[in-house]
Amino acid sequence: MIRSHVLICAGTGCTSSGSAAVKAKLIEELEKNGLTDEIKIVSTGCFGLCALGPVMIVYPEGTFYSCVKAEDVPEIVEEHLLKGRIVERLVYNDTAEQKQDDEPVALSETRFYKKQKRIALRNCGVIDPENIEEYIATDGYQALGKVLTEMTPDDVIKCVLDSGLRGRGGGGFPTGRKWQLAKDLVKGGQKYVCCNADEGDPGAFMDRSVLEGDPHAIIEAMAIAGYAIGASQGYIYVRAEYPIAVHRLDVAIKQAREYGLLGKDIFGSGFDFDLELRLGAGAFVCGEETALMTSIEGHRGEPRPRPPFPAEKGLFGKPTILNNVETYANIPQIILNGPEWFASMGTEKSKGTKVFALGGKIKHTGLVEIPMGTTLREIIEEIGGGIPNGKKFKAAQTGGPSGGCIPASLIDTPIDYDNLIAIGSMMGSGGLIVMDEDNCMVDIAKFFLQFTVDESCGKCTPCRVGTKRLYEILEKITSGKAELSDLDKLEELCYHIKQNSLCGLGQTAPNPVLSTLRYFRDEYIAHIVEKRCPAGVCKDLLSFSIDPDKCKGCTKCKRNCPVGAISGDVRQPHVIDTEKCIKCGVCVTNCNFGAIVKK
Repeated sequence: MIRSHVLICAGTGCTSSGSAAVKAKLIEELEKNGLTDEIKIVSTGCFGLCALGPVMIVYPEGTFYSCVKAEDVPEIVEEHLLKGRIVERLVYNDTAEQKQDDEPVALSETRFYKKQKRIALRNCGVIDPENIEEYIATDGYQALGKVLTEMTPDDVIKCVLDSGLRGRGGGGFPTGRKWQLAKDLVKGGQKYVCCNADEGDPGAFMDRSVLEGDPHAIIEAMAIAGYAIGASQGYIYVRAEYPIAVHRLDVAIKQAREYGLLGKDIFGSGFDFDLELRLGAGAFVCGEETALMTSIEGHRGEPRPRPPFPAEKGLFGKPTILNNVETYANIPQIILNGPEWFASMGTEKSKGTKVFALGGKIKHTGLVEIPMGTTLREIIEEIGGGIPNGKKFKAAQTGGPSGGCIPASLIDTPIDYDNLIAIGSMMGSGGLIVMDEDNCMVDIAKFFLQFTVDESCGKCTPCRVGTKRLYEILEKITSGKAELSDLDKLEELCYHIKQNSLCGLGQTAPNPVLSTLRYFRDEYIAHIVEKRCPAGVCKDLLSFSIDPDKCKGCTKCKRNCPVGAISGDVRQPHVIDTEKCIKCGVCVTNCNFGAIVKK
């Protein structure tokens, strides 16, 4: 008889941290202690706390172990699984509180999870994504059954419309309206349902985690969408760089076919629907809907002019709907719980929840799902645990290279589609990168623009050439060679690119530049006028010196300088020759006394 379940995260983050070795060691130790028949090991998707991986939960106690190493496993098996004594040193607890009986606080009550509302992520970290029966046990495919046996296509579309669900891929277009257009514009004939899993934003891993942790939810939702618009074929376009997601999708599709949940006459309703995977080659532009469809067709992934829109003429010239992974992940729950339930969460114009990949200068990096309208302060300070090392919050980047930077002065802004657009950013797919006082905002703008330059497909001149010219001006600024007139050129070029680019990639490429100019113009001016980088990041504007009061004359900096730019005797203050110095920073790394001054 099974008396305990051990859930081990097998998402990308924990896998890269060694969760496979932890699992292998656990199997070995259970066999050694004769516990194989009593303890069941379950590999799950992402729990959310990616920075604390590998993570493990032991049920029925619900004990959450973090940063588990293979060498910790014998102790966990002997103490917890054999003797029933929790290994306190490995227990995760960010509340600084204990229950009266000295048991650890429930995971749901910790700061990271307390304010979350998990809908898209409801099964991630809960079920084995490669076992369809575990998905079915959590109400899986009930929504599809309800749709096919109790609802008409119009009923389904009305349900999605009434829920207020908007596209989670960045644009925020009402999902129900998109489905309605695809159903009504062309009656009958071949139609397609597509899923955009080509997640390419730097720092974004929301869709990846859903696919790795709950692939059946996407399959079920796409079948529902197919029924709603009258489509019999679907395609999931997923990045080839997501091998775990690809594998689990492949397994899930095969299982769904075996169970009669894909293919002919699903639930005896006469409805046919099947799915195929298409692997993307890593081009960021293929996240744009027309470029994605062009790629599925076997052509170079380049965007097409619109109109006609995909709802009328999309994949293979047929009516097509395209939604991203997170959008689909909400559909089964909306069908089962009703549109009113979903609409009760969030704000007036942004209903439901949103998944964010929280990264950068933050204590708790990972996945969070919060109701729309949650403030940036709540996400950063409460859920994320604040900025480490006593640093001050400076800005947050949302929307990846298509978004903008939100300054500290707007930290109390409720996060929803309209608020973010109003302050010069955008939701995007949900990447949220936190920055502190050590980040240079000009350098950040240059980083995202470099990404856009590299990822431009080259089809239209404003994007192909314009982004390069933007980057050149930013390079000029960070190297201390710019003039104030360059700021005017920068802004003018930004607006020209936005107005004239063919697709969303080019139209949003200038956003990081415009938002940093709007909120951090003083940093641009410091680079140009004072020839100084306030954050001490831009190499060409830095100078290194040694504080004689702090220098102990240990000679470590002198011995490690690659160009011999440091001189001085033992136990005497050293000096840096600024003419020889190449500003590599090796001296800063090697100084144990904080004597190197970088400014």
